[in-house]
Amino acid sequence: MLTTATDLSDPELWSRDDLPALIDDLRGESAVHRTPTADDGPVWSVLSYDLAAQVLRDTATYSSRSGSLLGTGVGKVPAGSGRMMALSDPPLHRELRAPASPFFSPGRVRDTSPDIVALAGRIFADAVRQRTVDLVEVVSQLPLAVMCDLLGIPDSDRAMVVRVCDEAFLAPTPDRRRAGHQQLIPYLLQQVILRRADPGDDLVSAVATHRVGGRLLPFEDVVLNLDNILVGGAQTVRHTATMSLLALVQRPELWQRLRDGAVEVETAVEELLRWTSVGLHTLRTATRDVLLDRWRIRAGDRVAVWLWAANHDPAVFDRPHEIVLDRTPNRHLALGLGAHYCIGGPLAKAELGALFSAALRHVAVIEPTAPPQYHRSVINFGLDRYPVRLVPR
Repeated sequence: MLTTATDLSDPELWSRDDLPALIDDLRGESAVHRTPTADDGPVWSVLSYDLAAQVLRDTATYSSRSGSLLGTGVGKVPAGSGRMMALSDPPLHRELRAPASPFFSPGRVRDTSPDIVALAGRIFADAVRQRTVDLVEVVSQLPLAVMCDLLGIPDSDRAMVVRVCDEAFLAPTPDRRRAGHQQLIPYLLQQVILRRADPGDDLVSAVATHRVGGRLLPFEDVVLNLDNILVGGAQTVRHTATMSLLALVQRPELWQRLRDGAVEVETAVEELLRWTSVGLHTLRTATRDVLLDRWRIRAGDRVAVWLWAANHDPAVFDRPHEIVLDRTPNRHLALGLGAHYCIGGPLAKAELGALFSAALRHVAVIEPTAPPQYHRSVINFGLDRYPVRLVPR
């Protein structure tokens, strides 16, 4: 058994300047390591693209029921096991996903894209007028507004919901973020109760009235799934957008290529998703004894697929540690693979494209006014604050 002392669950590691070399060295020793973690004991860490794809596709052998993210604790199973999309396996996973899928379909996203583009433009036009802003707060406005539309949040409640979501997602301490969620959950429950009695054409109503095996989902399960969708929708776009803009600020030649139209924004979005890989990992639990590469995984062992490492694997990606904006093909795993491919993937890409296009239209130069503050998490790795001055075009 190849065991390493490197704790990949340490958020500090993922902001280190020598991260690419460190991951390359580990992968060079073995594509699979037995690694320690702060909260979950030793886990099997998968660092290569091919083995990551193998684990993610095989939901029968590598289950999500016992947790899809590190941090649950040794021997503990999350409360939502078998009740949430993220914590279930097919065929139940497909049934739980079914009512939400139409709201994130490519066709629906195409229909709503003009509104998303217009909103992103207004957000950056307003930010440019302010000149000095926190870029994290700026880009977070778009996914929160889009999610409010999907959930059918009444206009009278939106300011409150955005404020609570800001606290849940952007507060500087874990305690304050938990407090934000504790305010958000009762509100979602209230909306679920109302929509089940009087459903509308919105995501809350669709999940609240959905039946699995002929029975309505319990209220708590509906809320758990909606909260999971809301968190994923807001966090993925927020962190990918801010980490991408940080990278473009640090590489002005790439910003210029986008401004000149040398690269299509849609192609750049795929590369920035790959390069940032803000959802650093996903967790599975082996349901049986299995051989992974040359290592014997036992039933009950936890397997962490490090998506950042897979997306920077030189066996699959040429110049993996460079941002190649026109990279094609680009079969990255930033949004997952197989049954658990991110349900909001098409929408996230549309939002990111709209944000980058709006920034290019309205902003000539982004000038940092203070160092960025990293979001210390291996669940969604990104920025908590990025104070900048926007120079208008």
